[in-house]
Amino acid sequence: MNNKDLAKNVLELVGGEQNISGLTHCATRLRFVLKDDSKANLKALDQLEGVLRAQNSGGQIQIVIGAKVDAVYSEVRNLTSDNTGEPAEPGDRGPKKRRNPVNVVLETIAGIFTPVLPALVGCGMIKCLATVITAMGYLEGSGFLTIINMIGDCIFYFMPFFLAVSAANRFKTNPYLAVALAAGLMHPIILNAASQIAETGVNSIDFLGMPILLMKYSSSVIPIILAVWIMSYVYPIVNRVIPKFLQVLLTPMIVLFIMIPVELIVLGPVGSYIGDWLINGINSLFSTAGVLAGAILGFFKPIMVMFGMHYAIMPIQVQQVATLGATVLLPTALAANLAQAGAAFGVFVLTKSKTMKSAAASSGFTALFGITEPAIYGVTLKYKRPFFAGCLAGGLVGGFYSLVHTTANAISLPGVLAIGTYTSDRYMYVVIGCIAAVVLGFVFTLLAGIKEDTDGSKSKQQATGKVNDNPTVVATEVPSESVSSQTSTSSDMLIVSPMTGEIKPISEVEDQAFAQELMGKGIAIVPTEGKVYAPFDGVVEALYRTKHAIGLKAANGVEILIHIGVDTVSLKGKYFNAHIEQGQTIKAGDLLVEFDPEGITSAGYKTITSIVVTNMQPYGDVLTTATSGPIRESEALIKLIP
Repeated sequence: MNNKDLAKNVLELVGGEQNISGLTHCATRLRFVLKDDSKANLKALDQLEGVLRAQNSGGQIQIVIGAKVDAVYSEVRNLTSDNTGEPAEPGDRGPKKRRNPVNVVLETIAGIFTPVLPALVGCGMIKCLATVITAMGYLEGSGFLTIINMIGDCIFYFMPFFLAVSAANRFKTNPYLAVALAAGLMHPIILNAASQIAETGVNSIDFLGMPILLMKYSSSVIPIILAVWIMSYVYPIVNRVIPKFLQVLLTPMIVLFIMIPVELIVLGPVGSYIGDWLINGINSLFSTAGVLAGAILGFFKPIMVMFGMHYAIMPIQVQQVATLGATVLLPTALAANLAQAGAAFGVFVLTKSKTMKSAAASSGFTALFGITEPAIYGVTLKYKRPFFAGCLAGGLVGGFYSLVHTTANAISLPGVLAIGTYTSDRYMYVVIGCIAAVVLGFVFTLLAGIKEDTDGSKSKQQATGKVNDNPTVVATEVPSESVSSQTSTSSDMLIVSPMTGEIKPISEVEDQAFAQELMGKGIAIVPTEGKVYAPFDGVVEALYRTKHAIGLKAANGVEILIHIGVDTVSLKGKYFNAHIEQGQTIKAGDLLVEFDPEGITSAGYKTITSIVVTNMQPYGDVLTTATSGPIRESEALIKLIP
């Protein structure tokens, strides 16, 4: 499935464009904030070819794609309007819904720091290069090395500006006013006065009788986030009060007049104290129980990645590097990532599947460079034992790194390319830890073994219809003579044709998801009439807003997908007319959808219709009455053999 087709399917299965209130992505996953999470079909999303995992975590629908996530994200954006998920005006957050506060916090942190990651990682890798050059004794004191160090440090000197833009997008407020708030924190009057406190003895500026404490905010994280968050509420209030013809002039002025003093008097100091408290707390934990703390973080890091919770510690890592020059948290992530790489290589040795060998090898190398989702979702978690073998190895090496006081002096992807940014009691300990993590993950996986017959891998019947586990009606059971030339029993189940037309093999459908039976086994029909009827008593499990696809389910669990045409989702409902609604109970012979075959053809689309059984697991085989020839509505079409 190419990126465009994957994007189309993802967009449909999250409930369509109208259900999206926010969309972003990180290094490996799409992150949707939906208006109604119940409209997202996680089961079908999880089975899509190209999707490693789909889950609802941290208040988001997270769809793990892997390395090509940026390309898929671009295709999703191309399929949606420019203002998808954007408010009508700054501060407008759309429909309100009650949500778990913890999920909201995690979602907010991820939403703010994910867009900044490229700059953080880029500067981190430049810092790694500068460290290596310095350690080798080359170009010492040169202008080249000075500039390289400057590039590596620049994001930390101007952190409020980066976070201001990201936070403004997250909180749906004006990004340029957010940058102005960052400028208030970074103005030379504040920074210079703060740096001269020891000389002048002046530690505050009077503002209408209220003291503005002189503090350095150049590397701060929390103050600007708090300021932009508060402004996202202040802006719309001010905008509503000011007459429309004066809003352009007065709204920005009043918002800045309110917000910059508030951030300098209250939010800046409070945010700085919170940041210091978090840093001191983490450092205290590692100084008193360092080995245990490192082991716990090293063990649970892959589990945090599974639920998208690893971003929760990102602000602490950034604040530690910005304030102290190093973080004690990133080495545990390095240990965890390399351990999962070792576990993936262990699966490569153990598995007999050529496909899995290829996946294990490629994802193992990806994990070595700091991106573990393909290894976790595509390999180790499928077999379960290798995943926990990797967790154990990561925990042991994480404890070792804490024991030898390993730290990272830059934010980068925790992989082998960034080991130049790590320091320890002796640098050799960093290298030893990297080797140990891979080797232990590999050895523990070999010892734990895998079960090929219970690997939990997805069947590639990439259902795009919405399904659930609540059967409500039964499919028809027929005697063996109902279908000729096939051996059957009296318990065989028959599905009749939902339309009149010409039978074609499913392999002739110009959609590889159907042609290769990735969606499930079935048959295709080139319709001669533009009507689709219910093939059995059942329930409409899914009816897409474009009306080109219908998902049906019977009481005994039979699930079928009727997909009219190829790429007809692009018609956006034109030429289709639905007579049913999602969730509606239907009877055999009920008219479900009418469509205009000539109109669809004239628009450049083919009408060949795929009819597939999307839940193959309960059945021994799915047989068809014929692979060619005419068929009328309600004639025998598909037989299911238990």
